[in-house]
Amino acid sequence: MRRIYEPENLMEAQMLIGMLASEGIEVFLTGRDLVGATGELPMHGLLGLAVVDEQAGYARQLIDAYNAAQPVAGDEPESYPGTLIC
Repeated sequence: MRRIYEPENLMEAQMLIGMLASEGIEVFLTGRDLVGATGELPMHGLLGLAVVDEQAGYARQLIDAYNAAQPVAGDEPESYPGTLIC
């Protein structure tokens, strides 16, 4: 098992879990139970996505592609230029 990514929040974590699962990658979210202690614990590094070692490279490629995504020209709302519509 290898920790491959630290999502910023639970929403990003769940979205990435769904994306990776759709590609056949089994993902484990670590630190979910610690999020309730925010304020008492530092927020950075609590959450982590982990996958089996054999799938770590492919999972990391998918997450890198997600992080590099740019909005398609004309697809973003006029009030929020540069924002992806999901």
